[in-house]
Amino acid sequence: MEQAKTQQEQEQVLIAHLTELRKRIIIVLLFLILSLIAGFVVSPTILQFIKTQPSAVNIEWNVFGFADGIAIYFKCALVVAILVTLPVAMHQTWLFVKPGLTVEEKKGAYVFIPITFFLFILGVSFSYFVLFPMMIRFLSNINQSIGATETYGITQYFKMMFGIILPVSLMFEMPVIIVFLTKIGLVNPLFLTKIRKAAYFVLVTMAVIITPPDFISDFIFSIPLLILYEVSILCSKWIYKKRVKFQMGSYK
Repeated sequence: MEQAKTQQEQEQVLIAHLTELRKRIIIVLLFLILSLIAGFVVSPTILQFIKTQPSAVNIEWNVFGFADGIAIYFKCALVVAILVTLPVAMHQTWLFVKPGLTVEEKKGAYVFIPITFFLFILGVSFSYFVLFPMMIRFLSNINQSIGATETYGITQYFKMMFGIILPVSLMFEMPVIIVFLTKIGLVNPLFLTKIRKAAYFVLVTMAVIITPPDFISDFIFSIPLLILYEVSILCSKWIYKKRVKFQMGSYK
């Protein structure tokens, strides 16, 4: 009898969690749809702004298909929707996991929302205003050196732009990811310090792959990544000390 009652209570808890999760997902999806509509409205202004930037001002955008224009409008609107919805999605995630956290964990987890969004915006800004113009200049110089006539399609232009911005922006989330992994006990500052040389090699290799094949570009992109890794170690140390202190307090 008691076992059946316990099982029934567990099922009720599970249903309550699923209902809460559905509610959070619906809120995020509704916000995404509304921000996507808003993105379509502001897309012309954003595209005009992009056209005036150094990476595009001397490039003539061409369309090679009837749907190229609307495809770019949709991609631009989608990027706007993601940027606007990201903090909302993180806040809804926070509200979903909040009841299961301790007071100490709630204080630390709440900081993740603005920091994650800030790092993402920082990654977008760095990749668009620094890396992307460098890539355009390098490739344009190569094309001119072989006497090629530069005729660019708008689809190819934005495909390359998003191909640089998205991975770089995600890489700027490294400190938040490291802090999360430290919180759940998968990594610790000692481990991160021990693999520093290997991590440096991987990060520099990624910088070389993403950026144009010249030393200046590799250097400009590698330095922020290495700094982010060192910041990640410092954040991991801070979280690890608090975690150990909390565990020792609980043990006593």
